[in-house]
Amino acid sequence: MEITLNGYYTLILATLVLLLGRFLVRNIKFLEDFNIPEPVAGGLVAAIIVYALNLMGGYSFNFQQDLQTACMLMFFASIGLSADFGRLKAGGTPLLIFTAVVGVFIVLQDVVGVGMASMLGLDPLLGLVTGSIALTGGHGTAGAWGITLEEQYGVVGATTLGIAVATYGLVAGGVIGGPVARRLINKLGLKPTPMNPNPSEVERLAAEQSLYSTKHSESEVHANKEMFEKPDNIRLITASSTIESLALFAAALAFADVMTIVAKDTWFELPTFVWALAAGVVIRNALTMIFNFDMFDRAIDVIGNASLSLFLAMALLSLKLWQLTDLAGPVLIILLVQTLVMIGYAYFVTYRLMGKDYDAAVLSAGHCGFGMGATPTAIANMQAVTDRYLPSHKAFLIVPMVGAFFVDIVNATVLQIFTKLPFM
Repeated sequence: MEITLNGYYTLILATLVLLLGRFLVRNIKFLEDFNIPEPVAGGLVAAIIVYALNLMGGYSFNFQQDLQTACMLMFFASIGLSADFGRLKAGGTPLLIFTAVVGVFIVLQDVVGVGMASMLGLDPLLGLVTGSIALTGGHGTAGAWGITLEEQYGVVGATTLGIAVATYGLVAGGVIGGPVARRLINKLGLKPTPMNPNPSEVERLAAEQSLYSTKHSESEVHANKEMFEKPDNIRLITASSTIESLALFAAALAFADVMTIVAKDTWFELPTFVWALAAGVVIRNALTMIFNFDMFDRAIDVIGNASLSLFLAMALLSLKLWQLTDLAGPVLIILLVQTLVMIGYAYFVTYRLMGKDYDAAVLSAGHCGFGMGATPTAIANMQAVTDRYLPSHKAFLIVPMVGAFFVDIVNATVLQIFTKLPFM
């Protein structure tokens, strides 16, 4: 029995999934420790419920796709709108080297994925899903490319597999980053910083809250109430700044839609979300470099993150887990190999090319984080290392910039090349 839900009910269910995910992440330590996103935590539970309904009653749900697609495009547009090439000056040569190191690894990850998939009798395109699409790309890229592979290349279950692989990557990236860095640091002869038996109030509070913590202190809650009760006070994001940012998103999405039509059946045909990302990059850097426009990055990030959360919730609601039963064994083998490749690359390549020093060891932990999972995982890995040893300003400058947007631009380029190869 098929049940079709329009955009109104799809949005309602998506927000309920997000609230469920927030509850789970705040109350299950494992989910918080491994930086499992709230949409993923809630969405996987929803997908399991849909799977159970299908097994027991034969129910199948169809959700409104236009809203999901719009959220996906806004997320990729936000990446482009955040890609300020002027920041390259701040990172300097190490930022360029690290971007190149990450780019080479993306190619290696796809070569391993495609090669293993072919050896195990799977569609080579599924190798890309178990490569940089879901691992370096994360859930957002997995959902976007999954839809493209299903609609344009006829790869059944690409979205479902991508979401599952991206979830594995988050956990694996969080597990391997710390041990890799610790082994490298031990080679340097550095010892852990002893714990301060009498920490100051500031140190105690800093230790209790990580950069990506989902917990909020009473003072933060009180401040938010004050802000709500006094709307005339200056707020971090105003209505006017939100409208300005939405106008930029609208321009990026309009450009993406036009270019998708213009480029159809030509040599430069690209998925719509790649055009949205490219449009964001052009708009951002044209406005800042030519017109000296002051971009409101915080508003762009908020809109982009909210769009990603809604997109993931809708994508996970649409998962058909029964499509993965025949792929489970071969995919697990590929993922284990990919994990070993990530460990070896971070240990022997990232560390050496980034200077073979303490900063390079911390960068290796960060690379494990977003090479298998996502930028928050990378930050959490580096925090765990620097809390135990020494600060690393270089690593905390470079990794967020590369992991936040440069890696997505490189990844989109590499994947587009791979999909055009004759043996795919």
